[in-house]
Amino acid sequence: MDQKIVLVTGAGSGIGRSVAHAFLKNGHAVALAGRRRDRLDETAELAGADGARALPVATDVGSPEAVDQLFAAVQERFGRLDVVFNNAGAGAPPVPIEELTWEQWKTVVDVNLHGVFLCTRAAVAMMKKQSPQGGRIINNGSISAYVPRPNSSPYTATKHAVTGLTRSTSLDGRAFNIACGQIDIGNAATDMTAGMVNGVLQPDGSKRAEPRFDVQHVADAVLYMANLPLDANVQFMTVMATTMPYIARG
Repeated sequence: MDQKIVLVTGAGSGIGRSVAHAFLKNGHAVALAGRRRDRLDETAELAGADGARALPVATDVGSPEAVDQLFAAVQERFGRLDVVFNNAGAGAPPVPIEELTWEQWKTVVDVNLHGVFLCTRAAVAMMKKQSPQGGRIINNGSISAYVPRPNSSPYTATKHAVTGLTRSTSLDGRAFNIACGQIDIGNAATDMTAGMVNGVLQPDGSKRAEPRFDVQHVADAVLYMANLPLDANVQFMTVMATTMPYIARG
């Protein structure tokens, strides 16, 4: 496909880094957003020569001012925006809900929900104005967008909300050639899921090791979604370790 201008949030590690590298490897220009500039710079450096097409922008996606600055930087550098991958995410300690603090709840909501809203709002405004009009927004949902893990109320609630935002954006974007879809990922092998090999709390109270799968498959899936023409859309896609506890979880 022709070169696209892509924005990836949470690009300093894990899924975000892998997806950013996939876009760069395929000849696209990528704005890298994340809290830590050093990790974004590392993402660009690890891409080798392709990293020259990367734009690292340190960003707190839960801050309206920071998101406005991010999109202004994209506009100034590239002049348009074709794809947004809303990937940045956060979790809270896996404790019973009565032990969860307001600060822990709010941190998750600010990143996982407010961040997706703020980036979607800015992307839609930019995509409506540009010529040719339109673009694609891909939200990173989760298996938790459908089925919760024990003691995960903040993460689960925000991921359910992301699904609603995906549907609304997909509907409201139709008239402006803006497509919106969601990828729901289960147990991709990143630093965040490394502890799964030692056991994860299950609904019956037991702790069991869970299988993981190569994060490159996630990057390939997001690239496929982005590669579609704007008159076609993957509305929802689930990519997961085949034998993880999801179908009939528990």
